[in-house]
Amino acid sequence: MDTPRTIDDTPRPPAKLAHFVVSCRHFQETVAWYKTVMVAKAAFENEGVAFMTWDEEHHRIALINIGEDAPENSRGGGLDHIGFTLEDVGALMSHYHRLKAEDIVPAWCVHHGGTLSMYYDDPEGVRCEFQIELFNDPTVVTRMMQSPQFATNPIGIVFDPEILIQRYLDGETDEQILDQSRLPQ
Repeated sequence: MDTPRTIDDTPRPPAKLAHFVVSCRHFQETVAWYKTVMVAKAAFENEGVAFMTWDEEHHRIALINIGEDAPENSRGGGLDHIGFTLEDVGALMSHYHRLKAEDIVPAWCVHHGGTLSMYYDDPEGVRCEFQIELFNDPTVVTRMMQSPQFATNPIGIVFDPEILIQRYLDGETDEQILDQSRLPQ
């Protein structure tokens, strides 16, 4: 039987800066620039997105191709979001619960396969991702990103945070909560 849990609303800072994402009007040139300047390698790259790293992390920067004709007032041509890693499922649920009490709710929640992420928009429109890593070894995520399965859906599966927090409170294990196949579609 699952053991019910509680939420600890103590504010906690992120464990680390995970990555940043740039929307690009000049995608190929920007990919080449980061490969040159940062000595970055692509963990995954296609005509729409490039996930790149220069260290042990599965990606430190992602570049999104929004097209050269994207309107100036679109969420593009600059910083798309900044990603922060939280410690574990409990920290992500507590973060969500605490912010919701302040009427700050995520703009987008997605299970990326390698991370479980909630995205919030700041007052200026900069999106901040709060994520938890699903694997302790970043090379596992890098291998996943290089798989044909990842290429069919490099973004992930959208989820409802209210359903997820209820599952957490009902006592589901972290492994059950993080299992992408258990998300309602």
